[in-house]
Amino acid sequence: MTLTIYTHPSGLEHLTPDGHIERVERLQTLLDLFKSDFADVPVKPAPQATLDQILAAHDENYVFALEENQPMADIIPLDGGDTWMSPGTYNAALHAAGAAIAAVDDVMSGATKTTFCAMRPPGHHAEPGHAMGFCLFNNVFIGALHAREAYGLEKIAIVDFDVHHGNASDTMARRHDGIFYVSSHQWPLFPGSGEPGSSVNGRVLNIPLEDGTGSDTFRDTYERVVFPALEAYAPDLLMISAGFDACADDPSASMNLSPDDFGWVTEMLVRKTAPSTGGKTVSVLEGGYNLENLKNGVAAHLKALQNT
Repeated sequence: MTLTIYTHPSGLEHLTPDGHIERVERLQTLLDLFKSDFADVPVKPAPQATLDQILAAHDENYVFALEENQPMADIIPLDGGDTWMSPGTYNAALHAAGAAIAAVDDVMSGATKTTFCAMRPPGHHAEPGHAMGFCLFNNVFIGALHAREAYGLEKIAIVDFDVHHGNASDTMARRHDGIFYVSSHQWPLFPGSGEPGSSVNGRVLNIPLEDGTGSDTFRDTYERVVFPALEAYAPDLLMISAGFDACADDPSASMNLSPDDFGWVTEMLVRKTAPSTGGKTVSVLEGGYNLENLKNGVAAHLKALQNT
């Protein structure tokens, strides 16, 4: 089996206020896509992450406070208006982190080679001790820590092509050995991190891109900077923070990529790391808020995962 998708209906129970760009329709759009264009791809239900798995990445006080403060009926803000919690949010967040863990297990067991976790809330802004930027738990990093703990992997690469810098993944990579975080992102832009000169050799590679960056510059940057760095690192496992908000017309940013760019970068990332990973790839959904571009970007991403 080449590709497996992990998702869970709990992601539809994470509610945000009317007009919020991180909304239920994002996941529903992808569920419809899987049924229409990827009906031959296995779709597995994501389990919940355990408390111990969450606490590998997040502070105990933060996790317990989230659990204890789940609203019974209302939608409440967690960080001043970006990140919200509804009665179904905590359960959805556990399944979102659990999707990454289950994907790691299936890839490492050989049950599948490549994976895509279609869950919300997203994760790469969730710091060890607080929610941020629509994110409660850092799903991809929780999966990476599980891969290191359960399978003894010494070198894991997380590549983040979301248009926003994954500040929390950056933070965690500086704290945890054996995980190399690579981010290309529009800068300056929320959350304000990932600035030029902020890389740490062997741990973090931040690649700020200018407002309006298009396909040619994006692809050239990956060819010159990202692929050589990954080949030199030779990871045991490739993980992807797959955000699709660098597409033109996304309401959260102002870059000018096309959905085809996500197919290209996915194929190249898997191929360039295959000598050391054997093609083992875990991809986790992050952003992407123009629904048509999200659908088309994910379709290109999945086709590349199928064909590598």
